[in-house]
Amino acid sequence: MSEKVLMKGNEAIAEAAVRAGLVGYFGYPITPQNEVTAYMSWRMPELGRVFVQAESELAAINMVYGAGATGVRVMTTSSSPGIALMQEGISYMCGAEIPAVIVNIARGGPGLGNIGPSQGDYNQATRGGGNGDYKLLVYAPHTVQEAIDLVYKSFDKAEKYRNPVLILGDGALGQMAEAVILPEMKEIEDKDKGWELNGAKGRAPRSIKSLRLAEGKLKEHNWHLKRKYEEMEANEVEYEYIEDEYEVLIVAFGTAARVAKSAVKQLNSEGVKAGLFRPITLYPYPYTFLKDAAKKAKKVLVAEMNTGQMLFDVRLSVCDDSKIEFLGKPGGEVFSPDEIIEKVKTMVGV
Repeated sequence: MSEKVLMKGNEAIAEAAVRAGLVGYFGYPITPQNEVTAYMSWRMPELGRVFVQAESELAAINMVYGAGATGVRVMTTSSSPGIALMQEGISYMCGAEIPAVIVNIARGGPGLGNIGPSQGDYNQATRGGGNGDYKLLVYAPHTVQEAIDLVYKSFDKAEKYRNPVLILGDGALGQMAEAVILPEMKEIEDKDKGWELNGAKGRAPRSIKSLRLAEGKLKEHNWHLKRKYEEMEANEVEYEYIEDEYEVLIVAFGTAARVAKSAVKQLNSEGVKAGLFRPITLYPYPYTFLKDAAKKAKKVLVAEMNTGQMLFDVRLSVCDDSKIEFLGKPGGEVFSPDEIIEKVKTMVGV
């Protein structure tokens, strides 16, 4: 087993991408993810790979689009308002089927908000901020180690589906330091994948674009994308389920779930039966699995660092609003375990 090292979340995310075979990183500084860009500024050139600090988030995502079209592994990172600026490019990349990894170390909003950790970008990540029918595979890590593991495999998933993959973290995950085990360094493969733009000498020309003006072509392409998203829904759902006997099932993701784990442990030690369901993929969402887990509960508590966004998906899963209560924490703030404990005790009348 590899030796454990202490790393800050942002730097661990960067190193995981490097070890996954990243060839080109394009980004623009914004807190609370600046350490990713700073780390890449020396790490990528050290390995003879490409680092570009773009003039804006719009430029960065379009550099990712262009470089990704050549078939190499590419990445950008930003934080909430920066990701908002990238939405047009992300829609274009989904339409053109360009694989890439995009990391959002989210901050408080709306607008410029603050640099505190927030889960206010859930709707943006899962419903899309750009135009058209498209989806991103969305992962929500709750520890630095999980962020490493998910970033590392995201490049494989992006290539498998020829689609951008989004890692939705937050300022707490990006700034905390934990002992982690880093994955092995992958070799960068130089082989023709059959779709990328690498010069047409000796083969027929290829085209990568999102513009489809011929009659019926765009409709046909949309159905093709739909089938791809259905394949994601069938094969890529991930979740964690603490399934001991419980009266209250807490549903939370990312940093909120990390805090909820501590609350569940304390509640159970006091004789208050609580469980936890943590979606790891926010798209595809684990609707069926949450529905089954909720059947065992008298009450379901949705805990989010926002005013209620995943709440919509929990309602779709549980199909019984009378069982569901909500605990929100907006404004770039993190729950304390005591806040969740107090809410659960109130729900069960303790």
